[in-house]
Amino acid sequence: MEFKNIILEIKDSVGMIKINRLDAMNALNNETLQELKEAISQLKESDVVKVIIITGEGKAFVAGADIAEMKDMSPQQAGEFSKSGQKVFDLIARTEKPVIAAVNGFALGGGCELALACDIRIASDKAILGQPEVNLGVIPGFAGTQRLSRLVGTAKAKELIFTGDMVDAQTAYSIGLVNQVVPADQLMKVCMELANKIASKGPLAVKLAKKVISEGIELSLDEGSAYETRDFAECFARGEAKEGMSAFLEKRKPNW
Repeated sequence: MEFKNIILEIKDSVGMIKINRLDAMNALNNETLQELKEAISQLKESDVVKVIIITGEGKAFVAGADIAEMKDMSPQQAGEFSKSGQKVFDLIARTEKPVIAAVNGFALGGGCELALACDIRIASDKAILGQPEVNLGVIPGFAGTQRLSRLVGTAKAKELIFTGDMVDAQTAYSIGLVNQVVPADQLMKVCMELANKIASKGPLAVKLAKKVISEGIELSLDEGSAYETRDFAECFARGEAKEGMSAFLEKRKPNW
């Protein structure tokens, strides 16, 4: 597939997706969503890529869903658009590889929801985040009501969604919406360093850790703990634990 609205790059074991619709502040239309789906699918299947970074070109991460495309949608079309975006973001959330959002600028509406679908969010000190959909007479449609609540709690999520208020990077950090805030000119460097650090760890262990955390949070503590025990044992079954522990005892780097 030839990409029109995104840039896909691979550097060593890190896959990089850049949303590139500068004339629309990287807004997500149907075409861009399908390109994002294809790019994630390619990186998911890559034997080389261990970590994925998603960012935006220019001043925006993603300024939202494409309002010009949405304005005249019928209720049926709106429902299909919502389902389409949710499927793409679920693909991001459920891929076995860790996904880092490098939030370089505006991450509003669908852009904030895209960041929420990622595992880790690193924000530039110039980033602005929010779910301002109520200003347009709609609610978040790409699972923002669900993921934001799970990340920052229902009370804060309701405040942000009911008011449509946007928050700066430091405020986002203070409520747990982003993991770190870094100077704008250091954003990609920090994200690449983090990605490479994760990529250096046991690949099966990282994959299983993501799965157990993401799926276990929906279970009871007892069910989630049983799930953890099963995949803890799986690390030994596949041999990765033996190599990691042998390398530690022998004071050498593991050969994953």
